[in-house]
Amino acid sequence: MANLLRTLQNWGKKAFRASTSDKTSAVAKSCVHDSEWLAARHRFLWERLQLWLLLALICLLTFTLRNIYDLFFPLKEFEKIPESLRTQGLFINLAMFLTLLICFILHKTPLGQRHPGLLFLGSSWSISLGTQFFATIKGFALPDTLAWSLLFLSQATFIPVCWRLHLMSQVGLLIYYFGVNTVLGLKTPIPEHPEIYNVTFILYVFWVCAICDMGVYLYDRLQRSDFYAHRELESAYQKLKVAEAKYRSIFENAVEGIFQSSLDGKYITANPALAKIYGYSSPEEVTANFTDIEHQLYVDPNRRAEFVRLIEKYGSISEFESQIYRRDGSIVWISEKAYAVRDERGNLLYYEGLTEDITKRKQAEEALRVFFHAVSHDLRNPVLGTLMVLKNLLANPDSEITISRSILERMVKSSDRQLNLINSLLEAHVGEVQGIVLQLQPVQLHTVVEAAIADLEPMLAENQATLTNYVTADLPEINADPTQLWRVFSNLIANAIKHNPPGLVLTINATLQGKMIYCTVGDNGVGISQQQSERLFDLYYRGTSTRNSVSLGLGLYLCKQIIQAHGGEIGVNSSSSTGATFWFTLPVLY
Repeated sequence: MANLLRTLQNWGKKAFRASTSDKTSAVAKSCVHDSEWLAARHRFLWERLQLWLLLALICLLTFTLRNIYDLFFPLKEFEKIPESLRTQGLFINLAMFLTLLICFILHKTPLGQRHPGLLFLGSSWSISLGTQFFATIKGFALPDTLAWSLLFLSQATFIPVCWRLHLMSQVGLLIYYFGVNTVLGLKTPIPEHPEIYNVTFILYVFWVCAICDMGVYLYDRLQRSDFYAHRELESAYQKLKVAEAKYRSIFENAVEGIFQSSLDGKYITANPALAKIYGYSSPEEVTANFTDIEHQLYVDPNRRAEFVRLIEKYGSISEFESQIYRRDGSIVWISEKAYAVRDERGNLLYYEGLTEDITKRKQAEEALRVFFHAVSHDLRNPVLGTLMVLKNLLANPDSEITISRSILERMVKSSDRQLNLINSLLEAHVGEVQGIVLQLQPVQLHTVVEAAIADLEPMLAENQATLTNYVTADLPEINADPTQLWRVFSNLIANAIKHNPPGLVLTINATLQGKMIYCTVGDNGVGISQQQSERLFDLYYRGTSTRNSVSLGLGLYLCKQIIQAHGGEIGVNSSSSTGATFWFTLPVLY
């Protein structure tokens, strides 16, 4: 008996320790998860104990009402029980009801919240031992298997945690029943079975207790496993959220556009940078508006097919450069890096990659090409004029070559103009190329025209061309760069000579029209077709009638850039076989 009591004492300590959230338990466990589990089981025990106490009160109330009903309307099932015992049974039920009510009230107090295990044992023993005390006082043993079964099964169902508490509740009752009744030599009040136990009784009680305790133990382990699994899941979820927030920040704040596109040419996802490149205010607009990338995005619809072909061939692409339409209709350059995303079976799911706006780089490259080619193009005419003069001098049969002062002055001016042209081009392309740089000053237009004609006199003479200058000195001054304007007149005159047969007649004129001076350079040559006129000012465009020219098609393109930089416009009026008239406007200086 002493060993049994020590065992029960150890069980009790473990049960109370397991059913409370004592901080020493967390320290002993040295594990945060164990402390959280004990706290969670403590809350579960306290919450479920309230539910069980309420059920027990209702159950006892029904049995008490039965006893009260039996006092006034005797029940046949109690005919063999003495009336005094039936009355005393009523008071026992009332006493147990009051005890449970006290436990229910204590459950709401700080004591009940700290020690729900004590309330569990107190409420359990108040039911199971209350009738045993009464039977002992009356001098008989009471094997109340029905009440025990209801008690143990209801506890196991409603409070399936802390199996040691359930075992203590059961063992305490069984020790009292078998121990006290055996020591006192008490018998049951049933004449046919006066013994306090038999094999069937012991087996029944054992298996009811074993089934209840095993169920509680297994549920407790399952709940513990679920708790730790849930905690691990929460921990993994928090790590996932941190990682997602990290990569979401990278995705949202990336300078490059990031995208996923489907096989049928739709955007699945896009980041804000991609939306900005395409001219949209949000990624949602990109995914909603682009339903056919091939025809909606690329200027050349064949680029999408090429994109897909290269990925299918190599698995990925890099520096895939294309022109695209922005939302406002403007055209920009992009460079794409992308790869194919496949499932474990190798089936293609979608394309994923980066997009970079390379418009400024393309513009810089184009401007740099213009810079180098413009030097060779625009310096060619003055150099040719100088060379022609020198060759004529060398071809003179006289032994002594006499050069007039005017020719020397013309050669000096031509060389000075070449130097100024080189300096202006270098200034325009210092660092990053930003377009035409003007050195503005008040200019008389007729002086610029006369200088351009003087430099081209050898070319005019060689090609038997006749040029009439109608530009007068009474025109108002303009705020312009004289060197750049000289380039315009020189290019227009030289182009007319190069694109027409010898004997060309040219006219240059300028008139005041409102706040603008309207300038024209006309000829009576072969003219220009409508198709050629539409592309005439494009970079590297060359006419089909150029005679013996190494031109790169920069002249008219540069003319357009220069006139636009001055705030004017430029164009051409022509048709086949009727000659051509190039015109441009310049703002007047007021």
